[in-house]
Amino acid sequence: MFSVRRGVARKAAFTAAAIAAFAALIFLAPRFGGQQVVSANSPLKPPPTNSETVEVTAEQMHQLGLVKVEIAPFRVLRPAIGQIAFNEDASTVVLTPFSGRVTRLIAKIGDEVKRGEPLFEIDSPEVVQVQTDLIAAVQALEKSKSQVALAKRSFERQAGLLADKATSQREHDQARNDLAAAESDMRTAEGTLAANRNRLRVLVGRSDAEVARVERERSINPLITINAPIEGTVIGRKIGPGQYVRSDSGEPLYSIADLSTMWLKANVPENDIPFVRVGQEIEVNVTALPGRTFKARIVAIGAASDSATRRVVVRSEIANPDGALRSEMFATFKIVTGNGEPFPAVPVEAVIWEGELPVVWVGNGESLVFQRRRVQAGLEQDRKLQILVGLKAGEVVVGRGAIFVDNEWRSR
Repeated sequence: MFSVRRGVARKAAFTAAAIAAFAALIFLAPRFGGQQVVSANSPLKPPPTNSETVEVTAEQMHQLGLVKVEIAPFRVLRPAIGQIAFNEDASTVVLTPFSGRVTRLIAKIGDEVKRGEPLFEIDSPEVVQVQTDLIAAVQALEKSKSQVALAKRSFERQAGLLADKATSQREHDQARNDLAAAESDMRTAEGTLAANRNRLRVLVGRSDAEVARVERERSINPLITINAPIEGTVIGRKIGPGQYVRSDSGEPLYSIADLSTMWLKANVPENDIPFVRVGQEIEVNVTALPGRTFKARIVAIGAASDSATRRVVVRSEIANPDGALRSEMFATFKIVTGNGEPFPAVPVEAVIWEGELPVVWVGNGESLVFQRRRVQAGLEQDRKLQILVGLKAGEVVVGRGAIFVDNEWRSR
């Protein structure tokens, strides 16, 4: 009996000692292994560093580009769309002044031609008629010269007879009238010959040497060569070998354009027309030529607005020295409105976008610590971003390497 009570007492003492030791661990919180043991009810302390800053090393600092916030004017840009077209002031169509059959094609589409160079050749009966008229005019002039010479000799003979009283005054006067009529006919023949020479030279395109040959040899060349009226590139041809062409059809046979300049025909909303003026410089972007920006100048503004689209055609002239622009290419440009209001501006690469929220990293120019700051951005112009709220002129922000600083902050 005594031994049982002693065992119960020992078990109670052991239990009390275990409870006391556990209480000491909880409430006295001794150090163990360099870490503090805390209870579930004790509060967590905040991290000692500022969550909106990041510090970089001196080596990392050399890879960053710091820029000062500057004041720059920002103007509102209104977009417009259009198409590239040939410069109609430097392009033309080629017709034939005479009907005939095409015997030879000389210029092909894409060829560059000088003014006066041959395009095609036709066999024309009308050309034959022009040369025939010239030959007839030459013969008429020669005949009239013979008549003048004959009338002059007759008049001189009558004058001598009249002096010797061997003829009447009536015969003398008649000889003088005949001489005057013959001289008049000769002047008419000379005018007709000059007109036929000019017709063959201008309408048919014969050279002075060719005109002289026709007069001298009295031979006819039925072929006529149609030459280029301007310098440029052949952009269209609608005839083939052996085809009969008519002078009264009005359909262009060749089309030639100077491609050194092109037109931009844009459809501008009528409410944006007050911001457009002739002579205004614009920047044009062509969808088919990404990465390139073309300078253009507005040369004409339409006098009427389309009743369906409520847009006005605005025509601009674009330099095309390398021939990269092609007709019918789709293009866009922006119309500048206003004189531009000054705002703080930073490079585009200095802004980190968190969804739709822009963020910049601001420094003091000396420390290796940068502060994260949210800003309100506006327009983008010339690779600079307008800052409406959040920055002042003269502050220093991270430009090149802003993404690196942001990643360092996120990986802490």
